[in-house]
Amino acid sequence: MKRFWAFVWRNYADYVCNKWERTLLWDMVEPYTRPKSFTPLVTIYVSAFYTGVIGAAITEQLYKEKYWEEHPGHAVPLMKPKFYSGPWKVMKGEVPILPNQ
Repeated sequence: MKRFWAFVWRNYADYVCNKWERTLLWDMVEPYTRPKSFTPLVTIYVSAFYTGVIGAAITEQLYKEKYWEEHPGHAVPLMKPKFYSGPWKVMKGEVPILPNQ
C-alpha cells in the first residue's frame, strides 16, 4: 500500500509541475499570435468613402436639375459646399486661378 501512495503522489507532482511549465510556455508564446484581420475595417472604410462619393454626385445632379428648371438655358454656377463654412471665394462662377499657376 505504501508503494501505491508513493506512485500517486509522484504522478500528481509530475502533473502539477508539467502543468506549470505548460502554462509558463504558453504565456510566453501567446503575445506572438497572429493579429486580427483588418479586412472588415478596410471594407467599412472603403464602402463609407464610396457612399459619400455617390451621395455628392447625386446632390450635385439634383442641384443642377433644380437650377435648370428655374433658369433654362443658363450655365449652372458652382455649387457652394454644404459642410464647409470657411472662406470660399468664387470669381464669375469659376474657382479663381492663382497668379503663380
